Amino acid sequence: MGSTARLEAADYLVWKTDQKRVDAGVESWRLPKVLEAISAATGWQIYVEPDTEYAVTARFEGLAPPDALRRLLGDLNFALLPQTNGPAKLFVYRKSLDHATQLVQVGKGSAKRSRPSKIIGKELILTLKRGSKTDVAALSTRLHGRVVGRLDAFNAFRLEFDDDTAAREARAALEREGDVASIENNSTIAAPGVLEPLEMSSPGGLPIAPNVSPSTDQVVVGLIDTAVQMQGTMFKDFLQPGVSLFGDYQPPADQMTHGTAMAETILDGVARALQDDGAGSGKVSVSILPIDVYGANADTTAFDVARGLYEALSRHANIINLSLAGSSDSSLVKGLIEDARSHGVLFVAAAGNEPVTTPTYPAADPGVLAATAGDARGGIASYANRGPFVDVIAPGVNVVHYQDAAWFGTGTSFATTWVSGWAAGFMASAGHHSSPATQAATLERWRLVR
Repeated sequence: MGSTARLEAADYLVWKTDQKRVDAGVESWRLPKVLEAISAATGWQIYVEPDTEYAVTARFEGLAPPDALRRLLGDLNFALLPQTNGPAKLFVYRKSLDHATQLVQVGKGSAKRSRPSKIIGKELILTLKRGSKTDVAALSTRLHGRVVGRLDAFNAFRLEFDDDTAAREARAALEREGDVASIENNSTIAAPGVLEPLEMSSPGGLPIAPNVSPSTDQVVVGLIDTAVQMQGTMFKDFLQPGVSLFGDYQPPADQMTHGTAMAETILDGVARALQDDGAGSGKVSVSILPIDVYGANADTTAFDVARGLYEALSRHANIINLSLAGSSDSSLVKGLIEDARSHGVLFVAAAGNEPVTTPTYPAADPGVLAATAGDARGGIASYANRGPFVDVIAPGVNVVHYQDAAWFGTGTSFATTWVSGWAAGFMASAGHHSSPATQAATLERWRLVR
């Protein structure tokens, strides 16, 4: 049997959780009373925007919960977030979801933590010095390994061995080779978490449109992430033809991918830049270049992130968004970033969803803007990295849209895309692609004040 809650004899609110139906007959109930009743009946964790006043008067029978919430909450906005392994979360707010910070029922929400990086013991990343004529295939064979990946533009190779011991012996031998610029183990970077669908009162839309005139000079944001879905979104006209490192991978159509959510949030960041500039809406010369470095895999690797960076840079990306984080630094990735920065490319990367000060990569690499997540009060979100390498802070939350539904996500991934999107909007509106000027303006707008 499911539970039913009914309050007071004259006025009543009956939440039939087993039937997913609600009856109400309330007259001028204060908002806290209504939210407490809903929480008691459903077990939901409810967050409300502080100091929100509203008198609830409603009479209805047999409404589904989303429809009941619309009737009970009137002009207020709400977002209902189901949870796979816990009670749902209900956010009640005036204009912005991230203002719903006051907890009605005891509980605490947080972003999903990333799985830590793992060293791939039997794989090495070998980078040769420029101009080297070394036959890497022959060299790896001599060391009882094989070449399983290559990035010729940077003389970089992914080598695989039968076991960890063989890889360690090969590494020791390679460190004595004169043509070797760097040698390191490959490492994993976990795929970001999935988003949750929402029952939401007022799904929004993009206030911007792409400027597709051939005479315009586009600002290109390279999105290094999971696959971006084009169908079912509101932003497909902003997308350039994407690149997948794993062939023509098509993600499931019933689940919004992390990459899709990041793409929309980048455009929300672009719109924020226009608002800051007094425009509010309009056409913008910004496009997104999706680079899928995960495919159907639960992890990517440092070598594949480097491949993704190369694909984005070879297609003239001005800004690179890396809403991913690992615990292992990579000489190859760091070298690509350093080289691209010397040519004016701006990098923004996620600091990670752990409340620690430990550096994560590539966010902690020199010259990368490391983004952490903020809460509604302007402080660092309880779940977010707050290390000394962190440069900027932005909202760690967004409501995004896919297949005519709203989806909700939190984390430093979202903070990263708010920042890179804002930088793209600034760069486009300023009419130039100067990375130093854009980086200075972005730091001024989003700098973390300690």
